[in-house]
Amino acid sequence: MNDDSSPFLTDDMALDGETQATEPTSRMLSWARNSALYRLEQRMMTEKQLRDAITRKAREKFEDISTAQVKALGEFAVTFAYGIKALDDTAYAEIAVRSGQRSGKSKRGLAQKLQIKGIDRETAAVALEETNDLVAAVIFARKRAFGPFRRVQLDEKRKSKEFSAFARNGFGFEIGSKVMAMTVEDAEEILADAPL
Repeated sequence: MNDDSSPFLTDDMALDGETQATEPTSRMLSWARNSALYRLEQRMMTEKQLRDAITRKAREKFEDISTAQVKALGEFAVTFAYGIKALDDTAYAEIAVRSGQRSGKSKRGLAQKLQIKGIDRETAAVALEETNDLVAAVIFARKRAFGPFRRVQLDEKRKSKEFSAFARNGFGFEIGSKVMAMTVEDAEEILADAPL
Protein backbone atom coordinates (compact mmCIF):
# COMPACT_ATOMS: atom_id res chain seq x y z
CA MET A 1 0.00 0.00 0.00
CA ASN A 2 1.88 3.03 -1.26
CA ASP A 3 -0.57 5.87 -1.72
CA ASP A 4 -1.00 9.46 -0.50
CA SER A 5 -3.18 8.39 2.42
CA SER A 6 -0.58 6.14 4.02
CA PRO A 7 -0.08 7.21 7.65
CA PHE A 8 3.51 5.98 7.55
CA LEU A 9 4.77 8.34 4.87
CA THR A 10 6.83 11.29 6.03
CA ASP A 11 8.00 14.40 4.24
CA ASP A 12 11.35 12.72 3.63
CA MET A 13 9.81 9.75 1.76
CA ALA A 14 8.86 9.86 -1.87
CA LEU A 15 5.47 8.53 -2.87
CA ASP A 16 6.72 6.69 -5.95
CA GLY A 17 9.62 4.86 -4.37
CA GLU A 18 12.26 7.41 -5.36
CA THR A 19 14.31 8.97 -2.62
CA GLN A 20 14.20 12.73 -2.42
CA ALA A 21 17.40 14.73 -2.56
CA THR A 22 18.83 15.83 0.76
CA GLU A 23 21.41 18.31 -0.54
CA PRO A 24 20.35 21.58 -2.19
CA THR A 25 21.35 22.12 -5.80
CA SER A 26 23.84 24.84 -6.76
CA ARG A 27 20.93 26.85 -8.15
CA MET A 28 19.17 26.64 -4.77
CA LEU A 29 22.33 27.68 -2.90
CA SER A 30 22.85 30.61 -5.26
CA TRP A 31 19.25 31.69 -4.70
CA ALA A 32 19.61 31.37 -0.91
CA ARG A 33 22.77 33.52 -0.94
CA ASN A 34 21.17 36.22 -3.09
CA SER A 35 17.95 36.15 -1.11
CA ALA A 36 19.84 36.50 2.17
CA LEU A 37 21.80 39.45 0.78
CA TYR A 38 18.64 41.14 -0.43
CA ARG A 39 16.85 40.71 2.91
CA LEU A 40 19.82 41.90 4.96
CA GLU A 41 20.22 44.97 2.75
CA GLN A 42 16.60 45.90 3.46
CA ARG A 43 16.74 45.66 7.26
CA MET A 44 18.61 44.19 10.16
CA MET A 45 17.45 40.68 11.02
CA THR A 46 18.04 38.07 13.68
CA GLU A 47 19.30 34.60 12.88
CA LYS A 48 15.81 33.18 13.42
CA GLN A 49 14.15 35.78 11.19
CA LEU A 50 16.57 35.12 8.33
CA ARG A 51 16.30 31.34 8.62
CA ASP A 52 12.49 31.50 8.74
CA ALA A 53 12.30 33.86 5.76
CA ILE A 54 14.60 31.74 3.60
CA THR A 55 12.90 28.45 4.43
CA ARG A 56 9.43 29.91 3.86
CA LYS A 57 10.40 31.38 0.47
CA ALA A 58 12.30 28.24 -0.55
CA ARG A 59 9.11 26.18 -0.15
CA GLU A 60 7.28 28.68 -2.38
CA LYS A 61 10.00 29.00 -5.02
CA PHE A 62 11.07 25.38 -5.56
CA GLU A 63 8.28 22.91 -6.32
CA ASP A 64 9.83 19.55 -5.47
CA ILE A 65 12.06 20.65 -2.60
CA SER A 66 12.53 18.20 0.25
CA THR A 67 12.38 19.09 3.94
CA ALA A 68 16.11 18.36 4.25
CA GLN A 69 16.88 20.75 1.39
CA VAL A 70 14.73 23.48 2.94
CA LYS A 71 16.53 23.10 6.25
CA ALA A 72 19.93 23.09 4.53
CA LEU A 73 19.10 26.30 2.63
CA GLY A 74 18.10 28.03 5.88
CA GLU A 75 21.37 26.98 7.52
CA PHE A 76 23.38 27.96 4.45
CA ALA A 77 21.85 31.46 4.43
CA VAL A 78 22.57 31.95 8.14
CA THR A 79 26.16 30.70 7.78
CA PHE A 80 26.68 32.93 4.74
CA ALA A 81 25.30 35.98 6.62
CA TYR A 82 27.60 35.34 9.59
CA GLY A 83 30.50 34.90 7.16
CA ILE A 84 30.02 38.37 5.69
CA LYS A 85 29.31 39.80 9.17
CA ALA A 86 25.79 40.87 8.22
CA LEU A 87 24.14 38.98 11.06
CA ASP A 88 24.69 39.78 14.73
CA ASP A 89 21.99 38.94 17.28
CA THR A 90 23.83 40.81 20.05
CA ALA A 91 23.94 44.05 18.06
CA TYR A 92 20.31 43.54 17.01
CA ALA A 93 19.25 43.16 20.66
CA GLU A 94 21.19 46.25 21.77
CA ILE A 95 19.75 48.40 18.99
CA ALA A 96 16.19 47.13 19.56
CA VAL A 97 16.45 47.82 23.30
CA ARG A 98 17.81 51.35 22.83
CA SER A 99 15.14 52.13 20.27
CA GLY A 100 12.41 50.64 22.45
CA GLN A 101 13.58 52.58 25.51
CA ARG A 102 13.50 55.84 23.53
CA SER A 103 9.96 55.09 22.37
CA GLY A 104 8.63 54.28 25.85
CA LYS A 105 8.63 50.47 25.85
CA SER A 106 8.90 48.63 29.17
CA LYS A 107 11.67 46.18 30.02
CA ARG A 108 9.10 43.37 30.08
CA GLY A 109 7.72 44.36 26.68
CA LEU A 110 11.20 44.59 25.18
CA ALA A 111 12.16 41.17 26.56
CA GLN A 112 9.05 39.65 25.00
CA LYS A 113 9.77 41.31 21.65
CA LEU A 114 13.35 39.99 21.66
CA GLN A 115 12.13 36.49 22.50
CA ILE A 116 9.67 36.58 19.59
CA LYS A 117 12.48 37.70 17.25
CA GLY A 118 14.55 34.68 18.28
CA ILE A 119 17.12 36.32 20.58
CA ASP A 120 18.28 33.92 23.30
CA ARG A 121 17.64 34.81 26.95
CA GLU A 122 21.26 35.50 27.87
CA THR A 123 21.79 37.95 24.99
CA ALA A 124 18.48 39.65 25.79
CA ALA A 125 19.35 39.92 29.49
CA VAL A 126 22.68 41.61 28.69
CA ALA A 127 20.99 44.05 26.30
CA LEU A 128 18.27 44.87 28.86
CA GLU A 129 20.69 45.57 31.75
CA GLU A 130 20.87 49.31 31.09
CA THR A 131 17.14 49.88 30.64
CA ASN A 132 15.23 52.00 33.11
CA ASP A 133 11.49 51.39 33.33
CA LEU A 134 10.86 54.73 35.05
CA VAL A 135 12.39 56.64 32.14
CA ALA A 136 10.47 54.51 29.62
CA ALA A 137 7.23 55.06 31.56
CA VAL A 138 7.75 58.84 31.55
CA ILE A 139 8.36 58.73 27.79
CA PHE A 140 5.23 56.60 27.38
CA ALA A 141 3.23 59.08 29.50
CA ARG A 142 4.49 62.00 27.40
CA LYS A 143 3.50 60.23 24.16
CA ARG A 144 0.02 59.44 25.46
CA ALA A 145 -0.49 62.72 27.44
CA PHE A 146 -0.82 60.82 30.73
CA GLY A 147 0.19 61.71 34.27
CA PRO A 148 2.18 64.95 34.39
CA PHE A 149 1.56 65.58 30.68
CA ARG A 150 -2.23 65.28 30.98
CA ARG A 151 -4.19 68.09 29.32
CA VAL A 152 -7.60 67.23 30.77
CA GLN A 153 -8.96 67.04 34.28
CA LEU A 154 -8.31 63.76 36.13
CA ASP A 155 -11.40 61.79 37.08
CA GLU A 156 -11.80 58.14 38.10
CA LYS A 157 -12.52 56.99 34.54
CA ARG A 158 -9.42 58.77 33.19
CA LYS A 159 -7.27 57.47 36.07
CA SER A 160 -8.40 53.90 35.40
CA LYS A 161 -7.72 54.32 31.68
CA GLU A 162 -4.17 55.57 32.32
CA PHE A 163 -3.31 52.82 34.82
CA SER A 164 -4.69 50.21 32.41
CA ALA A 165 -2.54 51.58 29.57
CA PHE A 166 0.58 51.42 31.76
CA ALA A 167 -0.23 47.81 32.71
CA ARG A 168 -0.94 46.74 29.11
CA ASN A 169 2.44 48.11 28.10
CA GLY A 170 4.32 46.13 30.74
CA PHE A 171 4.77 48.73 33.47
CA GLY A 172 4.02 47.67 37.04
CA PHE A 173 1.56 49.46 39.33
CA GLU A 174 4.39 51.04 41.30
CA ILE A 175 5.97 52.65 38.22
CA GLY A 176 2.56 53.80 36.95
CA SER A 177 1.75 55.37 40.33
CA LYS A 178 5.10 57.14 40.44
CA VAL A 179 4.63 58.65 36.99
CA MET A 180 1.01 59.62 37.68
CA ALA A 181 2.09 61.49 40.84
CA MET A 182 4.92 63.43 39.14
CA THR A 183 4.91 67.07 38.23
CA VAL A 184 5.88 68.15 34.73
CA GLU A 185 9.18 69.48 36.10
CA ASP A 186 10.01 66.14 37.76
CA ALA A 187 9.21 64.28 34.55
CA GLU A 188 11.28 66.64 32.40
CA GLU A 189 14.20 66.30 34.83
CA ILE A 190 14.07 62.49 34.58
CA LEU A 191 14.08 62.73 30.80
CA ALA A 192 16.94 65.25 30.80
CA ASP A 193 19.10 62.97 32.99
CA ALA A 194 18.33 59.82 30.97
CA PRO A 195 21.12 58.48 28.74
CA LEU A 196 19.08 58.15 25.56
